[in-house]
Amino acid sequence: MVDYLFRQLVSGRPAEDVAWEREGISLAAQPEGAELARRLAETDIDALTPTELFHYVRAAQRLASWAEGLRQSAVGRYCHAGAEAPRQGRQRI
Repeated sequence: MVDYLFRQLVSGRPAEDVAWEREGISLAAQPEGAELARRLAETDIDALTPTELFHYVRAAQRLASWAEGLRQSAVGRYCHAGAEAPRQGRQRI
């Protein structure tokens, strides 16, 4: 990390690497879903700067929250559907 900061300062560039943000949609702006999951899965986290790693972690948290919402919705639908329809061959009490 110290080598990276030294190289940045010697070359006159800011200490944080912001070039990756100009290469396309950032992880912070990527909507939750399959594309975000793909990008996170294909990222070499060992190659990330501290700022990039911070954005990576936040994007992973957003994706996990989104997926948990899908799961909860599906469980609710499953449980609700099972309560509404009586099973064939059984009478409701």
